[in-house]
Amino acid sequence: MSEKTVDPDRFAEVISESLADEKILGREQSFAEMLDSYQTQMDDDVQVGDKVSGEIISIGMDTVFLNTGTKIDGAVDSVELFDEEGNMPYKVGDTIELYIVSLSEHEMKLSKAMSGIGGLNMLQDAYAGKIPVEGKVKEVIKGGFHVEMMQKRAFCPVSQMDIRYVEKPEEYVGGVHRFLVTKFEEKGKNIVVSRRVLLEEEQAKEHKVFFEQLEIGAVIEGKVSKVMPFGAFVEIFPGVEGMVHVSELSWSRVENPEEVVKSGDMVTVQVLKVEPGEKKNRHKISLSIKQIGGDPWEDEEQTFKVGDKVRGKVTKCMGFGAFVEIAPGVEGLVHISEMSYKKRVSKPEEIVTQGETIDVMVKDIDIAKRRISLSIRDAEGDPWIGVNEKYIVGQSVEGHIEKKEKFGFFINLEPGITGLLPMSLLKKSPSANTIEKLKEGSALTVIVQEINADARKLSLRAADTDDEGDWKSYAGNQQGKSKTRNQKETSSGSAGMGSMGIFGEKLQQAMDRKNKK
Repeated sequence: MSEKTVDPDRFAEVISESLADEKILGREQSFAEMLDSYQTQMDDDVQVGDKVSGEIISIGMDTVFLNTGTKIDGAVDSVELFDEEGNMPYKVGDTIELYIVSLSEHEMKLSKAMSGIGGLNMLQDAYAGKIPVEGKVKEVIKGGFHVEMMQKRAFCPVSQMDIRYVEKPEEYVGGVHRFLVTKFEEKGKNIVVSRRVLLEEEQAKEHKVFFEQLEIGAVIEGKVSKVMPFGAFVEIFPGVEGMVHVSELSWSRVENPEEVVKSGDMVTVQVLKVEPGEKKNRHKISLSIKQIGGDPWEDEEQTFKVGDKVRGKVTKCMGFGAFVEIAPGVEGLVHISEMSYKKRVSKPEEIVTQGETIDVMVKDIDIAKRRISLSIRDAEGDPWIGVNEKYIVGQSVEGHIEKKEKFGFFINLEPGITGLLPMSLLKKSPSANTIEKLKEGSALTVIVQEINADARKLSLRAADTDDEGDWKSYAGNQQGKSKTRNQKETSSGSAGMGSMGIFGEKLQQAMDRKNKK
């Protein structure tokens, strides 16, 4: 312990000032008067339990001395000031706050908390003066902990042991901590203490400094503390949490935050907003994870052009179409009309499912509005391209009834190619009644009547349609013309090259029916 009663540096300063004053006044002052002048500047109105602020004037191996503004220098054991790693975090000139735990004419003992053998009187003084007391956690008991301090038994409720929820109480057993006596009753038979109060006080000071330095736009490392359906909470400083809304987790569409982060993950976040909370010393902090990586719509490396064929992931199906992510954070819409050339689509789920990877073609881009129109059917190819090479008029093909309407039947010849069998032509078929009873999906042989590839239309008729009347009309017109035999042969040859083959076939069918009669 220090037995100094005078700080030499400060004493010299006072004497210097006094001598200067005496020189001005033209008289001398005795040493006793100068000492008394020095002592009157010291604050002796202190007592055990007071919290004092002192400037470190010396750091020794075992003891640190402080100028407390009194006649006596304060002394604190060095080990009390060590950090968790056993290092001295202070230097000469630093100012720290400590409690006076003992005081005499020659020494002032300082400490972060009262400790030692002590007794009820010291505990009562600590309670009255709100002085922290050092205690050891002996065991876990119902509702909290048995804490021993100054050889007295005290009770610490489980909620007062830490700022955080105490999940495993047994982990605190054996630990030595500082506590504040919050209740001292029945002459010391009922002593209740709290460690949380002291932790919150220390934390409040640290938070004040943290928020004074925190700036909007700052990038901070943090730990995910909790994941909720609406976002994730991230601890960016001990006891300080911010919230990353689900919309700020990723540029991609996020349905479930746990798909992006999990509790315990270390993440880098950007501070978007800081607002005062409802409770004192509480703040609402809005954070973002996606902003760290930049806006993908502004990434020149991910530019797309109309006509590009790309692969993407179906992120969501709506009644009007499906959203497809073609790059991280870049989504386009496939309208239901762009789903397929091959079938009529009433809802997107008939073609795609959420999470599926598909090929799409870029049809339109509006960067300003962040919109991209996509097409699945164009990526697959138009089945009507080259339809004139696949089918010719008069060709007999087998199809399936896709849909039955009053004006006719839609017959699907192949995926994406559907023709119409008009009811007017269907009635001419000897099998009309039978065909009309067929169900959708049934197979049916038809003849290609007409092709209009530009309009995506095929006209069909039943394979056994009675076309005799058409042939007789055609034949009568041919016989009424005055032509030479060669002209007739030429005419006959020309018809055979075009539609004559069809009428020739029908002529033979008509003649066969006539002979049967």
